[in-house]
Amino acid sequence: MEFFEFEEALKKRGIGLNETMKTQLNDYAAYLKEYNEKINLTAITEYEEVLDKHFYDSLLAAEGPLEGTLADIGTGAGFPGVVLKIVFPQLHVVLIEPIGKRCTFLSSLIEKLSLEGIEVVNARGEDHSLNHREAYDYVTARAVSNLNALIEVCGAMVKKEGNFICLRGRDGRKEIEDAKKAIETMGFEVSFIHEEHLRNGDERIISYFRKVKTTPLKYPRKYNIIKKSPL
Repeated sequence: MEFFEFEEALKKRGIGLNETMKTQLNDYAAYLKEYNEKINLTAITEYEEVLDKHFYDSLLAAEGPLEGTLADIGTGAGFPGVVLKIVFPQLHVVLIEPIGKRCTFLSSLIEKLSLEGIEVVNARGEDHSLNHREAYDYVTARAVSNLNALIEVCGAMVKKEGNFICLRGRDGRKEIEDAKKAIETMGFEVSFIHEEHLRNGDERIISYFRKVKTTPLKYPRKYNIIKKSPL
């Protein structure tokens, strides 16, 4: 995917890029490749693949303009959180990442791109949830854990009437079916499910879960318990 193709694909989704956004995205791609030589952030560093498999993929989370507060769980090298911040600068974004070396990269990236209204938290998602219940309008997660565990880790952070946005691969619909009990227990309902394909043909299932009830205080549990006995 070349940049003009990336722009055209976004325009079809109602997303336009100004010059600042274009510069920041290109600088992000270059810095990702440069920093990846120091620590392993991603197996995908070639420019055209980054545009498709990281940037475009991240923006599939946006079914319309995003504003308010967003937490990105297990953000890794900043996907989708940093990309969403660049394209929707009005968002206040919290990047939650348990690995310290990745947090160092993210802090450096934020400074390099001159981003404001974005912060990095070195923590596990379930630990952050305990002190930030119903704190965010949106919580995102991309290819992290299985869905029934993931919604328990993330769900308590979402405000009532807010959304948990989940980006999954081709098995996404089955995961939603298998996670019905967890979705309901955590106070959510399925708002909508959207299917998309990347340029290379990879399938993506984008799911919005709207929070309709307050999450019971006993959730989330410790992660070892979540893994051993998922909802």
